[in-house]
Amino acid sequence: MSSDSDTSSRGGADYRTFREVTRDRLLIEMLKSTRNSSRSTWKVLIMDKLTVKIMSYSCKMTDVTEQGVSLVEDLYKRRQPLPSMDAIYFMQPTRENIQIFMSDMSGKRPLYKKAYIFFSSPVQKEWVDQIKKDSRVITRVGALSEMNLEYFAIDSQGFVTDHDKALEELFTESAEGSMKYNSCINMMATRIATVLASMREFPRVHYRVARTIDASTLTTLRDLVPTKLAASVWNCMARYKSTIPEFPQTETCELLIVDRSIDQIAPIIHEWTYDAMCHDLLCMDGNKYVQEVPGKNGSAAEKKEVLLEDHDPIWLELRHVHVADANLRLHEKMANFISRNKAAQLHQARSGPEARGGELSTKELQKMVQALPQYSDQIDKLALHVEIAEKLFDIIKQQHLKDVGQLEQDLVFGDAGTKELIEFFRTRQDISHENKLRLLMVYAAINPEKIQSDKGGKLMQLAGLSADDMTAVKNMRCLCANDTKKSSTGGFTMKFELRKKKRGIRKERIGEESTWMLSRFYPILEELIEKLSKGELPKDEYHCMSDPSSSFRGISSSSSARTSPAHQPAQSMRSKWNGGTWARPRNSDDGYSSDSVLKHTSSDMRKLGQRLFIFVVGGATRSELRAAHKLSSKLKREIILGSSSLDDPPKFITNLKMLSNEELTLDDLQI
Repeated sequence: MSSDSDTSSRGGADYRTFREVTRDRLLIEMLKSTRNSSRSTWKVLIMDKLTVKIMSYSCKMTDVTEQGVSLVEDLYKRRQPLPSMDAIYFMQPTRENIQIFMSDMSGKRPLYKKAYIFFSSPVQKEWVDQIKKDSRVITRVGALSEMNLEYFAIDSQGFVTDHDKALEELFTESAEGSMKYNSCINMMATRIATVLASMREFPRVHYRVARTIDASTLTTLRDLVPTKLAASVWNCMARYKSTIPEFPQTETCELLIVDRSIDQIAPIIHEWTYDAMCHDLLCMDGNKYVQEVPGKNGSAAEKKEVLLEDHDPIWLELRHVHVADANLRLHEKMANFISRNKAAQLHQARSGPEARGGELSTKELQKMVQALPQYSDQIDKLALHVEIAEKLFDIIKQQHLKDVGQLEQDLVFGDAGTKELIEFFRTRQDISHENKLRLLMVYAAINPEKIQSDKGGKLMQLAGLSADDMTAVKNMRCLCANDTKKSSTGGFTMKFELRKKKRGIRKERIGEESTWMLSRFYPILEELIEKLSKGELPKDEYHCMSDPSSSFRGISSSSSARTSPAHQPAQSMRSKWNGGTWARPRNSDDGYSSDSVLKHTSSDMRKLGQRLFIFVVGGATRSELRAAHKLSSKLKREIILGSSSLDDPPKFITNLKMLSNEELTLDDLQI
């Protein structure tokens, strides 16, 4: 594999972000490279089901067309012969794919004139030999290369490996558990390694250690996931060191591998940023939102699919800010538009005293958008987000989410407990079963021993949960391995008993108090990233695949064995916290908003330190992705968050219901 430039965090003038590197590799290193040796002006691009998603997450169709591709085809579908055109195959190196390729290009009448083959990950030598042995096929091959790019770049600083069933396959027992377990680990490791290969980075691999390995406890396969994944990634990187030209031979970055057990609350609790609220409450299909557009000539409203992505500047600005702040900013943007537009001012004057009397309501703003179709090009994006904000606030009001969110955060920070939860369930019949379920799951993460007792069953009955919902609450135990370890004699450890004395599992972050209501919560991953950056990961909880080389830079050689703040007794600061409001000074800069991050980093990309890669097995959350953006600005290091999937609360709860309560032990593992 070759690259147009060195993109590693060792420095250089050509410093590009993660998504930019991914896009350039697909367009330039793969597609554009075929132009030099091909006489065909236009080519056919053929992809399998995975690689077409890889391409769609990073490139637009216009980008692909500009590189001389006139047709995109599905590898698995019957295709029309185009013997005068060259073809580019971007596919996984599987037996089935190679057989299809051989069928396409063998014989007297191949489908295409010449084929350029790019594998998304390392290919087995026997399959390369199979292609080379066919004398007719090999003469029609213009290129045979490993792209080592097999991941979805879902964000400028985020990727997933497309393992939506990781929780089910790695944290539960099934008939073919061992086979699925090993296959999932190995494939996940291969895809993580291709991320590092794309960035030309050789990592120092840290991982959460399986702390249950001792004489008195049973070690489960689920507790070994980070250890086994780290070893597999390390093996992949060792191969790249010897096979990829000019690949770094010493550490250039940090990689931390953890699983969902580090923070069971982040995937469940209500996150109050604009991005998280949209995906949590609006039943979106990925980043697709269905917008209601006014019909022409007074006809019924039409529905239109739009993508909430980086190409939308308003989305880019608002996605990581509090939903209330997003609403304020939208009002300001609309007010600015009205002040500069006479037609908008005229409409406002005709709208009645309620519109002229002060700040316009979200509904009135939407009416104004509909009444000014001649300015649709200017305010199309604004109209979209005005509609979204209105829907979000309607749902927040209808579902009493402020009250739910307040209790969630009080439970997390130790300001509420069993008594307050029982009182809430008894008196608040207007709360939906879904939100009661999420409250109980938060409670289960904080008090696992109580959920396993009779008290847990009574709480679930009081909440009116279905048997299916009760399964989700009970399965929280599968993600609490660090605190609910079983001894070999069947009793609970002393550490487990000590947990009963704690009410909260987070402490307030000094110096980061927010004036926003319900903004206290932060993911544990935020603390871990900061510790990783400082070289202070606790030695008893996190191990490293190797000692740093003498040339390794950017991290202290000493590591702290101090207790992580996440595991220290919670200290409630309720008396010091004013409860927050739905308003905040407009000029505030908390580092969370996308425009804040971009403002601080875009002009100083060359000054950024070594990259930090974080991988979460079992699904990352939007709060964790937000933390990666925030800390990139704070730490002056590009932080790339990867995961098996990016899960919103409804999806995570569904995945959790698939888990079994029975644990696999080392005896079940085929080594």
